[in-house]
Amino acid sequence: MTARPKPSPLFLGIDTGGTYTDAVLWSEAGGPSGKVLAKAKALTTRHDLAVGISGAVDAVLQKAGTDPTAIKLVSMSTTLATNALVEGQGGRVALVMIGFAEGDLARDGLKAALGTDPVVFCPGGHDVHGNAAKLDLSGLEAALPEWEKSVSGFAVCAYFATRNPAHELSARNLIRDVTGLPVTASHELSAKLGGPRRALTTLLNARLISMIDRLVAATEGFLAARNIAAPLMVVRGDGALVSAAFARQRPIETILSGPAASLVGARHMTGLDDAVVSDIGGTTTDVAVLDKGRPRLDPEGATVGGFRTMVEAVAMRTFGLGGDSEVALEDGVLNPKILLGPRRLVPLALAGMIHGEAVASELERQLRAPNPGRMDGRLAVRTGVPERLAAGLTGAEAKLYELIGAVPQALDRLLTSNAQNATLNRLVSRGLVHVAGFTPSDAAHVLGRQANWDAAAARLGAALLARWRDGRGQFIAASPEAISERVLTALTRLSAEVILETAFAEDGLDGAATVAHALVQRAVDAHPGIARLSVALDRPVIGLGASAPLHYAGLAELVGNRCVVPEDTDVANALGAVVGQVRVSAEARVSQPKEGLFRVASGESVRDFNDEAAAIAAAEKDVRAIAAGRAKDAGTDSAEIEIASEFRVSTVEGQRMFIEAHVVAIASGRPRIAV
Repeated sequence: MTARPKPSPLFLGIDTGGTYTDAVLWSEAGGPSGKVLAKAKALTTRHDLAVGISGAVDAVLQKAGTDPTAIKLVSMSTTLATNALVEGQGGRVALVMIGFAEGDLARDGLKAALGTDPVVFCPGGHDVHGNAAKLDLSGLEAALPEWEKSVSGFAVCAYFATRNPAHELSARNLIRDVTGLPVTASHELSAKLGGPRRALTTLLNARLISMIDRLVAATEGFLAARNIAAPLMVVRGDGALVSAAFARQRPIETILSGPAASLVGARHMTGLDDAVVSDIGGTTTDVAVLDKGRPRLDPEGATVGGFRTMVEAVAMRTFGLGGDSEVALEDGVLNPKILLGPRRLVPLALAGMIHGEAVASELERQLRAPNPGRMDGRLAVRTGVPERLAAGLTGAEAKLYELIGAVPQALDRLLTSNAQNATLNRLVSRGLVHVAGFTPSDAAHVLGRQANWDAAAARLGAALLARWRDGRGQFIAASPEAISERVLTALTRLSAEVILETAFAEDGLDGAATVAHALVQRAVDAHPGIARLSVALDRPVIGLGASAPLHYAGLAELVGNRCVVPEDTDVANALGAVVGQVRVSAEARVSQPKEGLFRVASGESVRDFNDEAAAIAAAEKDVRAIAAGRAKDAGTDSAEIEIASEFRVSTVEGQRMFIEAHVVAIASGRPRIAV
């Protein structure tokens, strides 16, 4: 009797985006790239991300008709850490600075990041060779009984801890013994020099621990309730996967997790190792570069919420350009151009679908007017947030907010002065009010290229926009269809500009935006001139996002290379979350404090050798062991380890003089799966 073939394991990928949470069920069977068995979306529930996750995952399981117990690996990318830093959220933590002066808080934005959280300065720290100053933790010890009641965790940073972490370890052990609260030590997160920025990174990490812990716990509870007994992985900001337990300790490394996952997904779906990846959503377009199969990382560390961290993350440029971008016209010129973004509006087609006749009747009234008005096609509606979030409004804001209801109201009836327009914008920025207006999504509905909302409302908005007049007094378009074509053409063209701007910036060119605009203008328009210009990328573009097939259809001729839009482009992030690899590193430094003495600083140990070769061999052995241990903690049992060494030497009178060596081990492998 022939044995039945063992079924291929199933993998579940989850991405929590700003608007939607995506889920995808994937199998390694079905060709070199595997096969997407089912995909689904649910609205992201930011008050409790597990709700949105459960909605998307349940929909995927229902579509696939799959037994949940067949899932052997779950992996997710999340915007939680990124959003928290942008919005200034996180737990209250205490910062412990060892060997630093109070003036160091003024560097690298550390004081602004600390805010009103407590800090203590303790004597101690080390020099560049790891030699210790005298440590005195009495100030910390005196503060702990009070702080234990008022903070959620601690961040510890010591002077030159990357060369000798002994003083950070002493402080960490003291805090844990007295309080039992989570402690982040700076040497655990980065091996780079630059104390204040390392302290900033450590502080932000400590703030995020409880938040990521709640997300992981909620997700694990959801999986257990559905009998999914599979390891849970999380995407880091550099695109690598790590175990949920690893992410709980180092949540700062999950910033830019979503964009990194999209790059991994893009490479997997296309097989392209070198490409420019452009991900267009409703509000923004994110552009990054793939090199040799891996995302380019920001060499200075990721910047999120205005803070430059020491976290290795994808070098992503974000532009206020998307399907829901505000459409406006250039002022004061004979032939006005279509302007898009950066503000997001609620598309009229979406508002019409939700509110029906209330939207259509106002747009029809404006069309019956003999002349166009400057507020035509714009409506305001409350967002529906709890009333308590409207606390603290000024008198003017409260008065206008009272007039705006749950049914959209036309701005030409609502606003009576320019000052009220500024007041409305403040209500929008507070998240209390949405403005609805014509967007590229509406243009797509007018032309029949999108059909999920109310096309009639979109057409009324297009008709209002088309009857605006140029500098000669002529209508700017002959029909709703004509203006809609112009809007979509403008979006494709601006997409080319932001892609080229990213390419120029990656090449180190100043004024990248100006150069990109000028080249597109001359090359695409065949602009007459003595110099004939053309522009071409050296690699193809991968278009991601649900609307990429529409908006990137004409992109290839603008960027001088092909544009690839994969079949499952709408769930690239979720797919990237599940097809990635675990990748961790370990570093060691070998210095020469005095002639003939070679000091190895690796992990949490510092050792001296009398021979350079012996010191280098010890450093390589250390980083190999540390990387292997970290890889296991991060979720893989099959890591391959590569070691690279970089030497700083000088030549004096023909003799080689050793200065320093930097030894790095990188361990990578596929995550372990449930048996």
